[in-house]
Amino acid sequence: MKYLVFIIIFVVLLSFVFSFFNSDDINIDNLSSNFYDYSVELINGEKLDFNKLKGKKIIIVNVASKCGYTPQYSGLQKLYEKFNNEIEIIGFPANDFLWQEPGKNKDIQTFCNVNYGVTFPLVEKSVVKKNKDQHPLFSWLSHKDLNGWNDAAPGWNFYKYLVDEEGRLISVHSSKIKPFDEQILNFI
Repeated sequence: MKYLVFIIIFVVLLSFVFSFFNSDDINIDNLSSNFYDYSVELINGEKLDFNKLKGKKIIIVNVASKCGYTPQYSGLQKLYEKFNNEIEIIGFPANDFLWQEPGKNKDIQTFCNVNYGVTFPLVEKSVVKKNKDQHPLFSWLSHKDLNGWNDAAPGWNFYKYLVDEEGRLISVHSSKIKPFDEQILNFI
């Protein structure tokens, strides 16, 4: 029994470590450096063309429903309700960090609606970490050759990427920065 527990722990740790150091090359040659050239498929089946967001500040957040930071959904929703004329918040459910978003799109949508009353757009479940399956928008957010300065992908769930009204990536904030943090409010 001791060996079985050891093997399970070893396999989980090995897969966790491997996921951080897996370096599948990403070809960004065909990706645009213009933020407004991107579009996403929303969790409700609609398409969101970023060209329609010109003139609005945008907060892009990779989210998960089984994370210690999941209660930030509440703060994000309140931020959206208070400032939705000035900003757009877009949530990207991702299962990239310790399998904390295991649900399917419908499950994620139901969870967000029932538990947090989320009305801001949620994208279909995506990959946000750098690898060959990374969502094209997160490739833009995490490659300085595309966005002009940032080369880092999210290190955990609930990273916040702030894009100004001209489509420029302004700043990136870790999970520890809450939606109503001064850094976010100053951006708005």
